[in-house]
Amino acid sequence: MLKMAVLLSGSGRTLDNFHERITQGTLAGSIQVVISNVATALGVSKAKAYGYPAFYAADSTAVNAILQHYQIDIICLAGYLKLYSPPAQLARSVLNIHPSLIPSFCGPGFYGSRVHRAVKARGCTVSGCTVHFADGNYDEGPIILQKTVELAYEDDIDTIAAKVFAAECEAFPEAINLVDAKGADFFWARVAK
Repeated sequence: MLKMAVLLSGSGRTLDNFHERITQGTLAGSIQVVISNVATALGVSKAKAYGYPAFYAADSTAVNAILQHYQIDIICLAGYLKLYSPPAQLARSVLNIHPSLIPSFCGPGFYGSRVHRAVKARGCTVSGCTVHFADGNYDEGPIILQKTVELAYEDDIDTIAAKVFAAECEAFPEAINLVDAKGADFFWARVAK
């Protein structure tokens, strides 16, 4: 079972998903701490209500200062809208979820509804999400898994977002379970250098 730190910037919907699955016994992890770069983020309030230690930290240095007080195996970026630089010992232990099928619609500036607008503007008939290890660049690092969703021609941005988020709710816990089962090195070793 992996000891998790969860970093977020917003409402904490992914935190809700993690908490529910941990409670159900279907996620091979335990949340040790929740940190937000937004002091007023709803996710911080949710974390406290769930009983998790929760903090505000403006940048990577502040986040890492908090993390040193916890035993952490993986850091999950759960809607964390800032480039994060982990401490050296966790450099290959940061998981991110992106709301597209990387390498499409990713990189600097591609997050949230911006991704779904780009998917709609391109006329895509599928989209999805990607869970990957973060490597210090936006939306790079070894891919753990991807899930696709079919899009109808008439789907609007909100419909696309809802379909992709439903896939994310399945993908992120599944990816954490895969990392628990196979270890992080397995995923780093399978990508071209």
